[in-house]
Amino acid sequence: MLHLKLPTDPRWVNIAERNLEEILVDHAYCEQKAATTCISLIVNHAPNARLVEVVAPIVAEEWEHFQRVLAQLKKRGFQLGIARKDEYVEQLLKHVTKGNSENVRLVDRLLVCALIEARSCERFKLLWQNLEEVELKDFYYELMTSEAGHYVTFIELAREMMPREKVDRRWQEFLKIEAQIIEKLEWRSDRIH
Repeated sequence: MLHLKLPTDPRWVNIAERNLEEILVDHAYCEQKAATTCISLIVNHAPNARLVEVVAPIVAEEWEHFQRVLAQLKKRGFQLGIARKDEYVEQLLKHVTKGNSENVRLVDRLLVCALIEARSCERFKLLWQNLEEVELKDFYYELMTSEAGHYVTFIELAREMMPREKVDRRWQEFLKIEAQIIEKLEWRSDRIH
């Protein structure tokens, strides 16, 4: 369903489980950034009533996820710590069309959001399937299904902004770009992406 071209190395989850504090801290910031990205989309495209209608509920969901990850941190006696640079997202954003029409740039941003949600969904699935702690398994199952829904929503919204064939062609380009980014990034066990 996710169509990612390069799956995460399954060993990631074993190392991630041993670095749970770092994973939860990074996850919290991923949720915070997802909420603020959606707010930015709304602010920058406020006249687009359809975008506002579709993206506003995602803001609320992502912020609720942030609060839930904070609760997991607190329960374990961990601190939120300092936000880290997300090189994965930075690399994806470099491929958003510069210049051109606002609509083309918006579609690219929506597709980048879809990719981030897809990769998060894939990693959450690994955590759900492999973590030993039942509460965290259930937690990541819920978030996996939510991220899958967001992934689909962003793709569908992009298809409303531009002809489907163009969006699907650009989506295939982004899938290849994302695989290249994943392949070249330093393998980090303390990061969701």
